[in-house]
Amino acid sequence: MPQNFFKWLYPGIKVKRWVFASLFGILTVGIGAVFAAYPYPFVSNLGFIIILCGILFIVLGMGKMIISLITLFLPQRERDIVDILYQRRFLERGPKIVAIGGGQGLSHLLLGLKEYTANLTAIVTVADSGGSSGRLRQEFNIVAPGDIRNCLVALADAPALMGELFQYRFAEGDGLKGHNFGNLFLTAMVQITKGDFKKAVEESSKVLAIRGKVIPSTVHNVHLVAEYMDGSQTQGEAKIPQSNATIKRLSLTPEDVMPTDDALTAIAQADIIVMGPGSLYTSILPNLIIKGMTEAIGASSAYKIYVCNVMTQPGETDGFTASDHLRVLLEHTAPKLVDACLINDAVVSNEEALNRYYKENSYPVAADNDRIKAMGIKVIAADLLSVADYVRHDSKKLTQALIKLIETQRVIKR
Repeated sequence: MPQNFFKWLYPGIKVKRWVFASLFGILTVGIGAVFAAYPYPFVSNLGFIIILCGILFIVLGMGKMIISLITLFLPQRERDIVDILYQRRFLERGPKIVAIGGGQGLSHLLLGLKEYTANLTAIVTVADSGGSSGRLRQEFNIVAPGDIRNCLVALADAPALMGELFQYRFAEGDGLKGHNFGNLFLTAMVQITKGDFKKAVEESSKVLAIRGKVIPSTVHNVHLVAEYMDGSQTQGEAKIPQSNATIKRLSLTPEDVMPTDDALTAIAQADIIVMGPGSLYTSILPNLIIKGMTEAIGASSAYKIYVCNVMTQPGETDGFTASDHLRVLLEHTAPKLVDACLINDAVVSNEEALNRYYKENSYPVAADNDRIKAMGIKVIAADLLSVADYVRHDSKKLTQALIKLIETQRVIKR
């Protein structure tokens, strides 16, 4: 007999009562089977009733014993088991969706999509050069962790406090002020994994118990270079919006960096690829202009959707309509890279919020549907707005619009 067998009978384990209930059920089934074998109808019918009662005891005992064991190893308690089963079973049957971008736009999109499918992969830019990420890049020669952190938190199944911890920004302290805890955590994880940023992200994903995957678009320490219409150039993601000139072309330095193998695999296996929302030049395009990325997306059989921003961004997309956003994306990638474009056509009614944007030279993106259709691309216009202190995409509205488009496309494919 195993050495630890009798430990199952220790007080307080909350298992032995259900073991005995199951054993009692088995004994009851045996007794019922004896009665059921008698040739007298009354006795045999009684035997079948006894067998049924025994089966109920077996099911009750086994079920409660499994629940007792599960609740010992999960941070959630018994009342959450149904939700866990739903997430693991129902969501894992959802379509394989790859979301490409960065910044707040991508993390906001992931918040909604993770309730639709567990087969969700975020391919995230690592070209950020401002704030905490920029400082860590300079000091430790690593790729920018900020956008990765935002996506990890958005997909987290860990308690809300863990998400708040990863988003916590130090307001004081020599050397710490302005830094984000999640960025520091990722930086420390890179050191522990001996410079393996991909491994660092994977281990951080386990800490936050994320639903889906977060993949850096590249693990090379790249910087953005913007060439303007007047011939001048600016290097560094944070500096690009500061120029008053119109951007002509965006590129990377070094130019020959390659995407991660995981990113290419996710794209090849995807059912749906979503690009955006997010800053066109500093969140979306930095992923797409990596050598081989556009070719991989083009070769994928996935349905490809571009989600346009709801507001223009100063120094990047001044005066842009929805079709201008799409035109620039295609000019930097390939003419047939996008199958459908999802845009907002609701009017911002909050004048106070709008005035704050106007002061920063940011305006609502005009929904010029006809120009997009003339480009040979399907356009879906809907109310996608969330207006509180900020004018941005409403996560639920955006998810609903995407799901409707995805489900329609899946029906067509069938």
